[in-house]
Amino acid sequence: MQKNFWPSTEWQAADPATLGMNAERLVALEPAIISEYSNINGIVVVRHGQIGYEKYFNGYGHEHKHHVASVTKSILSALVGIAIDAGYINNVDQKVLDFFPEYVPPAEDTQKSEITIRHLLTMTAPYPFQDWHEPLDKMCMAPDWVKYTLDMLGQQGRIGDFKYSTAGGHLLSAILTRSTGQSAREFANERVFKPIGMQEIPDHKMTSFSFDALFGKDVKGWVHDPSGNSTGGWGLTLTPRDMVRFGYLYLKRGLWEDAQIIPGTWIDDSTAPNAHNYGYMWWLRKEDEVSAYSALGDGGNIICCIPDKDLVVAIASEFMMNPRDRWTLIKEYILPAVTD
Repeated sequence: MQKNFWPSTEWQAADPATLGMNAERLVALEPAIISEYSNINGIVVVRHGQIGYEKYFNGYGHEHKHHVASVTKSILSALVGIAIDAGYINNVDQKVLDFFPEYVPPAEDTQKSEITIRHLLTMTAPYPFQDWHEPLDKMCMAPDWVKYTLDMLGQQGRIGDFKYSTAGGHLLSAILTRSTGQSAREFANERVFKPIGMQEIPDHKMTSFSFDALFGKDVKGWVHDPSGNSTGGWGLTLTPRDMVRFGYLYLKRGLWEDAQIIPGTWIDDSTAPNAHNYGYMWWLRKEDEVSAYSALGDGGNIICCIPDKDLVVAIASEFMMNPRDRWTLIKEYILPAVTD
């Protein structure tokens, strides 16, 4: 068994038994997915760097890309960590407004100048909307998404309270571009995707900013705003194998072969337990002595990393409202298949 197999070009599949997994338990995944998780189009389970289970549904295959929705946020988080390590950004406590010197906040809006990159990463910046009721459509209809978000940022609420915001993720993408001179798509291709063997994301020009172009059937590559900023909170398309490859990079604390792609300390900080169960754009979970961190996207897209088991699960899904929690599938079928 190769415990440090690096799938820099192609994944290697292995008999589950050689990976310390029970094949019969894994076989039970397929009927469960068909009957209870019908919008799953692809699932890849990697242990010790090799594929122990891979299955596709609904006419999809390993070569098909999916819009992974908010999984994009976790990838953007990695890019911010790389930019800090490279000196483009000072640190996570650098003020957001440092990157937008042309923006002058109203005198009465005293919170805005105190908001940092850390607040955007951890979803602890204040916004005027109620939690989980972000009016994302308003940002998407604005001519300048960054100005819209800066105007909204800090208006109500309190710094430090958890409030999930996709617009805040987009602001991080703009900060990345302001500091590096590259779009998130370009920076990701150069610094992460190409070095670890993921498919590079082509530049698909946006011909419209309709719902289908931003969220629906016409999403391709990595969506961008009218100013050319890659969307920070959604809009990236990946294959399930590349999703699991990115998760494996995190599982190895940012190391790939002999290259440190993402600083190990950044991954530690991104996934350190906290009261909100949310790190630097990664969802955190501890249940029955199993600790996991996951990149989650609408419709049931997930990259789930379980370090103690040297296990990564990637699931690509068709969008639907209120899909069954993928953790239930992992907990009931995949974790019990691990035998050592």
